[in-house]
Amino acid sequence: MPFAELSLAGAARRLEGPLLFLERKVRVGLNSAVEVIGPDGQPRVGRVALVDEQRMVVEVLESTTGLGLADTRVRLQDAPLAFGVGPGMLGRIFDSIGRPIDGGPPVPAREFLPVSGWSINPAARALPRDFIETGVTTIDLMNSLVRGQKLPIFSGGGLPHDRMATEIARRARLIGEEGGGFAVVFVGIGVSHDTAGGFREAMEESGAISRTVMFLNRADEPSAQRLLTPRYALTAAEYLAFSEGLHVLVVMTDMTNYCEALREVSASHGEVPSRKGYPGYMYSDLASIYERAGCIRGRSGTLTQLPILTMPADDIGHPIPDLTGYITEGQIVLDRELDRRGIYPPVRVLPSLSRLMSSGTGKGYTHEDHPALSNQLFAAYARATRVRVLASVMGAEGLTETDRKFLDFGDAFETRLVAQEAGRTLEASMRLGWDLLRSLPRSELTRLSRAQIERYFGKGHA
Repeated sequence: MPFAELSLAGAARRLEGPLLFLERKVRVGLNSAVEVIGPDGQPRVGRVALVDEQRMVVEVLESTTGLGLADTRVRLQDAPLAFGVGPGMLGRIFDSIGRPIDGGPPVPAREFLPVSGWSINPAARALPRDFIETGVTTIDLMNSLVRGQKLPIFSGGGLPHDRMATEIARRARLIGEEGGGFAVVFVGIGVSHDTAGGFREAMEESGAISRTVMFLNRADEPSAQRLLTPRYALTAAEYLAFSEGLHVLVVMTDMTNYCEALREVSASHGEVPSRKGYPGYMYSDLASIYERAGCIRGRSGTLTQLPILTMPADDIGHPIPDLTGYITEGQIVLDRELDRRGIYPPVRVLPSLSRLMSSGTGKGYTHEDHPALSNQLFAAYARATRVRVLASVMGAEGLTETDRKFLDFGDAFETRLVAQEAGRTLEASMRLGWDLLRSLPRSELTRLSRAQIERYFGKGHA
């Protein structure tokens, strides 16, 4: 739709940071796309952030340096911001608002889709099924990721979540994948230049860039732009999944930077803050991002999300992880104590959870004994942590022989199964899991059937 030009002469009231306050002289809708043209003639992308009977507020998504009130023009479009998408996006790198930054030409657009996304009819949603292998044992074996799921990683400041995100994006694959049916959309939100360069270099060196679309928002870019980065990325992912039929994994890091930008922009709008200064609508705002994952009946592709967030002060009850946990289907929790001990990835297994694991594992998906093995490892490690507390009080010498075996099992579980320097296939993870359980008495393997014990440990296992 063509832009209708509106001169700011006599309409401008003030310019505060990214917000341009105007007297309302035309009919315009909320979130309408805007071009702000300064004296240099360069258009700056924006959107209508607020509108009432007398005024309208334009949120400029780029630097407002050099803009004046008398010599600035605004072009309005009676449509929301849209992103030109096409199959040529694979292998490309974009900035926060969908402009190529890899030196290549613009992507030939097959469609222009609103970045806010379309609402999916709940009746059209299908139950997420099938398994995505990430190469991380504590996810694949213990908290499996299922196509169409949204499974966040709860991290903390200084923990190696960026390294983990990069490695998952490089290694993720479908079991039995044939051809190019799988793609990754990697989203860096509020990252430093060094981190953005590291993401880009790692994907290019591994060759995974050919099946990846990257969106990089740097920390020195405007906060308002940060709010649109995941929306542009998810628009690309929706096109690849539901129009091109690919199975798309979206890795987003760091959603805490997104929420901090949401708080900053909300305060600049003069909105009344809620819990810890975040806007009261943060739950619905996060839901508008996370709920774009899923499977749609009659469409061959799926959209899976793996958002990563850092918990302020390692507080899992903070509004950001708290609200995220209500919307998503589980969480993977990283642990600072494991990281101090040099265990990578430092995944704390017991509070981690994948609520849809049963829908994508077991017979016909991964392996018929996968769920039982996972349950037994969880139970044994939980017993080991309780024994550790007991040993800290009365000493290891006061433990029974069985308790000492569980104590040794807990150490081996962390140093051999949780810790990994390279990616593991699900088959390798399962072999390691069975090997660890061989150190425990048969009478304690209560989550396994007799046939499973005889199959993997032999009839003579005591």
